[in-house]
Amino acid sequence: MVGRLASQFDEFRRLAEEQAALRRVATLVAREASSHELFAAVADEVLRLLRVENTLIYRFEGDVAVVVAIGGESDPRLQSGLRVMLDGDSVAVRIRRTARPARLDSYDHARGDPAAFARRAGIHSAAGAPIVVEGRLWGALFALSRRTDPLPPDTESRLEQFSQLVATAISNAEARTEVARLVEEQAALRRVAALVAHGEPPATVFEAICTETARVLDAELSWLLRYEPDEQSTLLVARGLAPMPVSDGTRFSLAGENLASEVLRTGRLARRDNWDHATGELGELARQTGVRAGVGVPIVVEGRLWGTLAASWGRDGPVPPGIDDRLAQFAELAGTAISNADSQDQLTASRARVVAAGDEARRRVVRDLHDGAQQRLVHTIVTLKMAQRAMRQNDGRAEALVAEGLAQAQHAIGELRELAQGLLPSVLTRGGLRAGVEALLSRIDLLVTVDVVPERFPPVIEASAYFVVAEALTNVAKHSQAQHAEVRAWVRDGVLEIEVRDDGVGGARSDGRGLVGLDDRIEAVGGRFQLKSPSGGGTLVSVSLPLPL
Repeated sequence: MVGRLASQFDEFRRLAEEQAALRRVATLVAREASSHELFAAVADEVLRLLRVENTLIYRFEGDVAVVVAIGGESDPRLQSGLRVMLDGDSVAVRIRRTARPARLDSYDHARGDPAAFARRAGIHSAAGAPIVVEGRLWGALFALSRRTDPLPPDTESRLEQFSQLVATAISNAEARTEVARLVEEQAALRRVAALVAHGEPPATVFEAICTETARVLDAELSWLLRYEPDEQSTLLVARGLAPMPVSDGTRFSLAGENLASEVLRTGRLARRDNWDHATGELGELARQTGVRAGVGVPIVVEGRLWGTLAASWGRDGPVPPGIDDRLAQFAELAGTAISNADSQDQLTASRARVVAAGDEARRRVVRDLHDGAQQRLVHTIVTLKMAQRAMRQNDGRAEALVAEGLAQAQHAIGELRELAQGLLPSVLTRGGLRAGVEALLSRIDLLVTVDVVPERFPPVIEASAYFVVAEALTNVAKHSQAQHAEVRAWVRDGVLEIEVRDDGVGGARSDGRGLVGLDDRIEAVGGRFQLKSPSGGGTLVSVSLPLPL
């Protein structure tokens, strides 16, 4: 009777000790103690509770177990940070394989590094429980015994209670870390986005992108590469802790197998968990920097593959999870910055061309007036003065001089009309687009079919549409070798649509001087200009001009 009571008392005391130990660990979890403090406390609590010589907490990294906490007897072979290959047969190997509690009552005949390590440390038997965080196996908690008798049968279940608290603490810490990471990453993205929104030069944006990505992705190196013609590339920016043996602006061949060449070939994300088999100049550059793993994402500008943004780490892969999408956000900002800069450059160039075209038009008007109508009018005045003198002197040449002056005046009027027609035909002003197009056809030696709406439009729209048709038909007559052309204009959904089509040889280029000027004019009124001119397939000029509400 006394023995049974003593046994029950011992059981109650054991349970009380166990619950007290669990409460102490739970308190640490609740107050968000550091991982180091928590792991050390769990190792010590389990050591006292199970009365074993040593306790261990392992973190699994692939096929390697890393010691993160030790409790018990001091042994130089048991040190925090020790890495053990998970091969052969041991408690750690069994847990890694099954994610379930395991035990080994003797290491005498067990194989592999963990078993050999246990024998060297004098460990005879062991039991362990997995630490499972958010459904994934994170590591394991172990009780190690140097005694020859096996550990009690309930050791694994008792270890599980502590391993679950460790898992909760790790999950909470990871959640806090993830929130902090997201906050930091969003702040970095906002800083880069602000540079883009303020129209900072692409070089400034690229510098910020590589600096921020290296920092928030914990990468040794972040670099941005622009693709060039002929399988070449330019390293625009490289930032990070890893030494870069070349300067910004260095050109590299894209030959070989490496991140940049793979992105160029596929137009998609590329990754390498190590650079051992990378080839080409960029593969060799990666080895010189000492990076071991990397991921590259495409930079796309208005549907065109422009370059790649990459991040690299100094350790073998796999590349950290979630990196792809995070890096892609910075690549999108790079693409936006490039697109904005291109648009600004195009706008500046377009404005310059508009100004130059206006200056050239004024010079041409002045030249034509001076060389044509002005000269004829001067000749007319001189001739009429000579006729006036001849009349006073009763000279018989008076009538001939008047006739010559009249002829010169008529020629001057004709040249003035022709000049005015080139600026803006009066028939367009009076009769609208259809009348202007029909008048235009009288000066073009080509069969043209016309289908133009008769309604009137604002003067700027009519003038733009007229010059589109005039330039397009002039090109047809001069260059296309066409037999027939067609001009169509209609209104659809508040937009004036214009098409000029011919059956000529095609091959027209949008960068021709006249067509560039048309594009600038159309863009100035918010329109859209398109050219389709396949070789041997004729030419189609399409213009859309939005009409004011």
